[in-house]
Amino acid sequence: MHVQINYKKTLKNKANSNFVIFTEKEFNTNSFKNKVTKNEFLFINELLKNSNVKENFLDFQVSSKKKIILVSLKDKIFNHEIESLGAKFYDHIKNSKNKEYIFNTDYLAPKNKNLIANFFHGIKLKSYNFDKYKTKRSKKEIVIFGIGKNIPSYKDQIRFKAIEEGTFYTRDLVSEPGNILHPDEYAKRLNSLKKFGLKINIYDEKKLKKLGMNTLLGVGQGSIRGSYLVTMEWNGLKDKTKPLAFVGKGVCFDTGGISLKPAKFMEDMTYDMAGSAVVVGLMKSLALRKAKINAVGVVGLVENMPGGNAQRPGDIVKSYSGKTVEILNTDAEGRLVLADALTYTEEKFKPKFIVDLATLTGAIIVSLGSEYAGLFSNDDKLSKQLIDAGEHIDEKVWRMPLNKNFDKLIDSKNADMQNINYVGGAGSTTAAQFLQRFILNKTPWAHLDIAGMAFSKYGGALNSGGATGFGVRLLNKLIEDNYE
Repeated sequence: MHVQINYKKTLKNKANSNFVIFTEKEFNTNSFKNKVTKNEFLFINELLKNSNVKENFLDFQVSSKKKIILVSLKDKIFNHEIESLGAKFYDHIKNSKNKEYIFNTDYLAPKNKNLIANFFHGIKLKSYNFDKYKTKRSKKEIVIFGIGKNIPSYKDQIRFKAIEEGTFYTRDLVSEPGNILHPDEYAKRLNSLKKFGLKINIYDEKKLKKLGMNTLLGVGQGSIRGSYLVTMEWNGLKDKTKPLAFVGKGVCFDTGGISLKPAKFMEDMTYDMAGSAVVVGLMKSLALRKAKINAVGVVGLVENMPGGNAQRPGDIVKSYSGKTVEILNTDAEGRLVLADALTYTEEKFKPKFIVDLATLTGAIIVSLGSEYAGLFSNDDKLSKQLIDAGEHIDEKVWRMPLNKNFDKLIDSKNADMQNINYVGGAGSTTAAQFLQRFILNKTPWAHLDIAGMAFSKYGGALNSGGATGFGVRLLNKLIEDNYE
């Protein structure tokens, strides 16, 4: 079902619309009384006296052709609460036969112009549905009008729409099956983002071999598909300010390689490229809203398959950084992809900071479930910025420890390091500790392990199940609050 949002200062020829949405604050105003007859007003007033006003929505069928929905708003309400309320409103109306709703903003406080935008933002995010491969798709469309003097500015309308489109693009990518979105197809799709003003560079296997990105290439060598590193640059400033860098793990399908995963739930491994999809969605959002920053997104795209040329447990490979890695488990592959991508990003772009995202470990789900992403960082300032941004938009992160004492768990007798901790325990931390070794010049860096957040079988506050797009709004908020 598609939801269309329209903003108008005034709305003509809609006076007899069947559905009108008002805040309860407006109930006793002349504006509201003019929309209903005296008997209808008395009827609603009587119902209100006997209703629980704390309910989110109160429906009043005032006539066979008119229904009033009152939205209950607290005096103090945070943006993420407004968005969640909007998502609940979508659930409230999605099965209705009615196709049009009007929301009057005249009686919202002027300082809350974006209240209606956040409300509609929640509606849009919740309405997403990936039905591309269904032969019978819903053609229903709901049109929602925000009218009056307190609608958001055109700039803010563009901003919200850009964030939605970036989030939806991330969800689309994560939702695609592995036979469709393999690394070759993924690279082609990223190349198409040039039309939004992004500078795209695609490094294929030949170029990667020349660069010496052997940890990344090793992961993909068992697949008939290619392996790639793709950079996406957005230059929103005319000067040569250091960019903000975002790096994503793009394992389009993860069988585990020779260290094969169990068959049960392996179909979920199509979303092992979610970290890269977040970076792509964020870069698209920044371009669409013409963000006043310089930023670069870097993604490593591979497929981890147990082919005849696949990487073996016990292999030793030399990374782009020059450091050598002993592969003890081919299913600990994401950190190998990120290792080369991180060093390359730091060396080539010399960014202000690097944030990487990956569905890296099942251990983080054991630790934090599906409530928080794991945050590991070498920088307190960047960590606080990410934590604050997550609290503001309800994409929460929880900082986990890094310490040199963990290094002994990944030191190898045969190489500079090994890709897993064979002793057991601290799975997420040792993975992050591994990644930290590839930040060579003390660049502020944060790693977000989103394994528990990228996909939801049952849905959440702002999604209806499936790919969540977690991270796009978080990083956008980080940028807006601290770097624009």
